[in-house]
Amino acid sequence: MAEANNIDMNQYLTFKLQDEVFGLAIGKVREVLDFTTVTKVPRTPDYMRGVINLRGSVVPVVDLHLKFGLEQAEKTVNTCIIIVEINMGGEITVLGALADSVQEVVELEPEQIEPAPKIGTKLNTEFIKGMGKRDEEFIILLDIDKVFSTDEISQVQQMETQPQDIS
Repeated sequence: MAEANNIDMNQYLTFKLQDEVFGLAIGKVREVLDFTTVTKVPRTPDYMRGVINLRGSVVPVVDLHLKFGLEQAEKTVNTCIIIVEINMGGEITVLGALADSVQEVVELEPEQIEPAPKIGTKLNTEFIKGMGKRDEEFIILLDIDKVFSTDEISQVQQMETQPQDIS
């Protein structure tokens, strides 16, 4: 059983935002959905695109382009929502992360992963788990638990519990 967990720890779902390839630990990913209608919630940050109905549950959707300071991308046939689980202080929050496209699940050995780059003290790169190297390509490995601050997760949790009947 320990071996199966070890394999999971080395597997990453890769996805694209513009021309960059990112990876999420497969254990954090619940599923990948085709893009669907997102209901905008008033007075939320720009990167909070809104909410979707996922089998009766309200799931907030975050645009990773805007969260990472990139330009908002046009929707294409490949645009998808990656449903992830975030652990914040022992509490699990489910949210959707908007991506340009999902690539594949890759297995990276520890020697294929370099530490996150240190880019001075002004830039927070705490959410980058490391840089995976595969062939001649870098994969930016995200620590999804650290992409969002405690305050941002609190906003997401409020979106999940608010009644969505806006009249």
